[in-house]
Amino acid sequence: MDTALPLTTDMKLVLGLVGFTMVMFLFERIRADVVALVVLVLLGLSGLVEPELLFNGFSGNAVISIVATMILGAGLDRTGALNRLAAWLLRRANGIEQRLLLFTTAVAGLNSSFMQNPSVMALYMPVASRLSSRTGVSLPRLLLPIAAAIVMGGALTMVGNSPLMLLNDLLVAANANLPSGAATIEPLKMFAPLPIGVALLATSLAYFHFFGDKRLREKEETGGGATPARTQSYFAKTYGIEGDVYELTVSADSPLVGMSVGEAEAIRGAPLLLALKTGDESRLAPPADARIWVGSVLGAMGDKQGISDFAQNHFLRLSARLRNFADLFNPSRAGISEAVLPPTSKFLGMKAGDLGLRKNLGLSLLAVNRDKQVLREDLRSVTLRSGDMLVLHSIWTDLAEAAESKDLVVVTDYPKGEQRPHKLKIALAIFTVSMLLALSSRLPVSIALMTGVAGMLIAGVLHIDEAYAAINWRTVFLMACLIPLGWAMDSSGAAAWVAGHSLEQLPRGTPIWALELLVGVLTTAFSLVISHVGATIVVVPLAINLALASEGSPTAFALIVALSASNNFMTASNPVISMIMGPAGYTGKELWRIGAPLSLLYTGVIVLMVELLFR
Repeated sequence: MDTALPLTTDMKLVLGLVGFTMVMFLFERIRADVVALVVLVLLGLSGLVEPELLFNGFSGNAVISIVATMILGAGLDRTGALNRLAAWLLRRANGIEQRLLLFTTAVAGLNSSFMQNPSVMALYMPVASRLSSRTGVSLPRLLLPIAAAIVMGGALTMVGNSPLMLLNDLLVAANANLPSGAATIEPLKMFAPLPIGVALLATSLAYFHFFGDKRLREKEETGGGATPARTQSYFAKTYGIEGDVYELTVSADSPLVGMSVGEAEAIRGAPLLLALKTGDESRLAPPADARIWVGSVLGAMGDKQGISDFAQNHFLRLSARLRNFADLFNPSRAGISEAVLPPTSKFLGMKAGDLGLRKNLGLSLLAVNRDKQVLREDLRSVTLRSGDMLVLHSIWTDLAEAAESKDLVVVTDYPKGEQRPHKLKIALAIFTVSMLLALSSRLPVSIALMTGVAGMLIAGVLHIDEAYAAINWRTVFLMACLIPLGWAMDSSGAAAWVAGHSLEQLPRGTPIWALELLVGVLTTAFSLVISHVGATIVVVPLAINLALASEGSPTAFALIVALSASNNFMTASNPVISMIMGPAGYTGKELWRIGAPLSLLYTGVIVLMVELLFR
């Protein structure tokens, strides 16, 4: 290959767009999916990608496969498969902590082989909560090993994570720009990365068994680990929220008469007001603008002395016995829960008071847990961030409806909305058939998975609206809009130019394994800045050209990129890690201390396994 390839205007434009994307992703002033859409438009306006090809990413096999796995995962969840799994794990562990940790992480890793990593993490958070509350093993000791296993297990199949789903589309696209005489790059089959995935998952399990769990135990011993349960003691200890509920009847002399619920809560020393009865109407989570009148009954939560003082100072009649709200506060119907805000939540950047959680969703916000700091005062003015854990009180069905939007992930195990356990066998049968079809080389994976989606809809495992709700459109847009950037990197020659000049800077005779190691480290660094999808799209064309220039295997180099793109256990730029930071209370320092050695092991394992498989 000619390493003295001249730098053309098109190459400069593409490399400029790559730099723009990295800067915008790094500073996060604009949402990642919006940045991706801007890049897509600029590619079209500049003519770097033909207009008729510009939007082909939306119909690509990778995007369709991701949509299908999201829906299939929702179908399995709707049948209660995860609840049964939690019970099975408890039975198999027989109360032995190490066995529980091993079984849970291993099964989570296997599940991630056919579902998107964030979706698996969202499903396992309530499972981890249930296991923790029943066994006393703290969440920090469960969540990071589960998250690592989910990331590692994603390498078991070509549909385990977004980078691997993208890989085949990028390999096919690269064939159009291969130099003359170069062999055509064949797409990888469904279980091509299986040996690598098995090695990675085994590495993760061994790492936490022999090393990581000791570090997590240190956190538990210093009081950093919480064991969640829907109990008074847990919320009192963690958030200072007492679980006792009292009824306060408003007298004619009370200064609360005519006030709104929001104004009453703002009074110094006021308890949490979780319910309101006016006339014959009783409701939980009354909106902040609901008015309090003579004879209104308030459902207040707090310590008895504090509520007694508040009642006496404001001429309220206190009753410890729930006469009006007994049904509303029945634990089988309502209670306290914790929910974490994922990076895709539309609540991010908004003030809690502007969300109308009570009015719109029926949720009372009791506290916000942010980086080990519990916020309870003036919650309405708190601006929400990714990873914030919200402490909520609500009717369980309202919580389930709120969780369907994917704007919050409920950590607490609670009675869900409509479940279809009678459809479990049908769902498993349909899923198995779709996986078997995916194994066939005659059908693209996207068609095989969509066959499973159609089967679940026809069989009634899911309703069509539930299928739409299961799709994370932000992920879809991010991927579909960035795919043409990878095409432009390849077709403009920018990838070949960067590869050639990079090779010139390396010592002559650098072994192939060292180049592969370099590509893995480079991809990992990119993924910390521009997400795993962005890193895959940008680096795969570069890696293929580097392989061609060094007479290595383009498939091997590209596979290392796709695998390395998920190699991030240290920062919240990995959506799986961002989801567990709030519930487990991990600090950035703790994640680097435990995650960085695992990340180095990850890189070493994939390079070693790729060398064994492709040499």
